[in-house]
Amino acid sequence: MGSIRFLGSSSFGMALVEAQYLDSDGVLVSIAVNANKQGQLFELDFWKVDFSPLKRYPNPSDVSGISIPQ
Repeated sequence: MGSIRFLGSSSFGMALVEAQYLDSDGVLVSIAVNANKQGQLFELDFWKVDFSPLKRYPNPSDVSGISIPQ
């Protein structure tokens, strides 16, 4: 699990894009690109549903369930 926070960002505003993939141990990982309250990039967030450490980052072909929250 972890996030990459973008410089100059203040605080979370909303999710821009969400997706998921299976880590090499078979555990689901949720990915979100988030914006701050001003609509600028805030963070890229990886959240493993069992809270264990990530084993690997996904290849583009591994990513599924891409959605744009309303």
